[in-house]
Amino acid sequence: MSDSQHDEQDELQKYLEEKAKQEQEKKQEVEPLSEYEACVLRESARVKELIAEARKGLDSD
Repeated sequence: MSDSQHDEQDELQKYLEEKAKQEQEKKQEVEPLSEYEACVLRESARVKELIAEARKGLDSD
């Protein structure tokens, strides 16, 4: 395969990867979170808040 063909193939591959990435992002934006996913995100945020509060308490001692 010549260099120009190889370059075209690389460009095509990059283009297809980018398109697939964009489609995946678009799909994620459209799909609502399931109840489980929403619960996990809420609990994760709550745990992070508790950790931050605990660290503040340790720092003030």
